[in-house]
Amino acid sequence: MSDDHGHDEHGHNHGHDDHGHDDHGHDHDGDHHHHHDAESVAAAVVTVSSSRSTDEDPAGDYIADAFEEAGHEVVVRELIPDDYDSVQGTVDRLTRRKDTDVVVTTGGTGVTPDDVTPEAVRGLLAKRLPGFGELFRRRSVEEVGTRTIGSRATAGVVSATPVFCLPGSENAVRLGVDEIILPEVGHLVGLAGRGLDDESGDEAADDETASDADASSEDSS
Repeated sequence: MSDDHGHDEHGHNHGHDDHGHDDHGHDHDGDHHHHHDAESVAAAVVTVSSSRSTDEDPAGDYIADAFEEAGHEVVVRELIPDDYDSVQGTVDRLTRRKDTDVVVTTGGTGVTPDDVTPEAVRGLLAKRLPGFGELFRRRSVEEVGTRTIGSRATAGVVSATPVFCLPGSENAVRLGVDEIILPEVGHLVGLAGRGLDDESGDEAADDETASDADASSEDSS
């Protein structure tokens, strides 16, 4: 994982030169795929709205359709009210599911009193991804101009699961999903979950060793 200065958590430098290579000479252009990228992810889509219904949810529908068309799977669709506890509880629950790799919410990122999605999600974040909101607002300027200052699109990692919080408009969702999330979701899922399989394997091995030791002890007695 890299900090703002191009170093990972162990202090190793991974800065890129002007030709898209890292310090070890490896190519990191747009066509390069890292070994830890997830080719297909399982997504949970959450619409945050007190006025929408499951029959009328264009933003949520777009997210789900875009993920499936890109070869990913949508395992959960939920519609919840604009309520702090509902948003936080739902995101917390979904990120703990074994069958969910990424959570994408739509709605509740504006500045009205009931727009509480960023606040609710930030309370759960183990790591923040400020670059997502920065890039989203930068791209949004082309469509909405200075009104982009009212957008609080947010992203981060909860329980080793990337979470993206998008506005409720379909145009904003299209921009965020097509131009930012889908190009990077496999890479982020791979990074966020890296090492978890090894840890699970180590725990299973420890349990097996403990069971063998108990069996040997019983045989000796």
